[in-house]
Amino acid sequence: MTTPITTERLEKLRRLVQNRQQDVVLVLEDIHDPHNAEAAFRSCDAFGIQTVHLIFEQQSPFNPRKVGKSTSSSANKWLDFITHRTTQSAIDQLKQEGYTSVATTLRDDAISIFDIDFKPGKWAIWIGNEHRGLSDRAQVQCEMAIKIPMAGLVQSLNLSVTAALIMYEITRQRVASGTDFKLDTDQQSLLLESIISRTRRVKTPPKIAAGSVPTLGKFGSDE
Repeated sequence: MTTPITTERLEKLRRLVQNRQQDVVLVLEDIHDPHNAEAAFRSCDAFGIQTVHLIFEQQSPFNPRKVGKSTSSSANKWLDFITHRTTQSAIDQLKQEGYTSVATTLRDDAISIFDIDFKPGKWAIWIGNEHRGLSDRAQVQCEMAIKIPMAGLVQSLNLSVTAALIMYEITRQRVASGTDFKLDTDQQSLLLESIISRTRRVKTPPKIAAGSVPTLGKFGSDE
């Protein structure tokens, strides 16, 4: 039997949705190790990125809600996931929703993350397989290629570290600019209702004002 959500818990969830960012999503293409994905999920939660797109074209699919530790602090409990069976499906959806797809790559022509103004616009940050990186299709169709400048001999980072550094830079720029990059009131209300319902601590989620909200995807939504 479920138990009522406490006032303290509700306030924590309200603070969570109040700190979610608009217009930034993470895209993980054909990730081999679910634990690498889980580490990236934790960074998404930490920096207020709500939605993750997962592509399973060459790798076996996994359920993002069932990776990592099954604790109340697991980041995947609080995020929204949209899955795709093909890279093209993700490219098409993000383009339709007005996102600029950004490929993380080691190419010489890639732009440093420190030279991009991330404050305006809608951004989809693409990160590829641990060994192969992003597919040729993704690299060709993404509107921009970016890289993290590195001073050492090692020229690659773990995918979760790459994701965290890029999300940090986006957040740093937005905070420093003083611009409003959080969800609006209606978006926060709908997201709060969704998050409360998935805690399984209430029989019926509270009635909260309706309004527009970024896509709240579910595992397997592409099929």
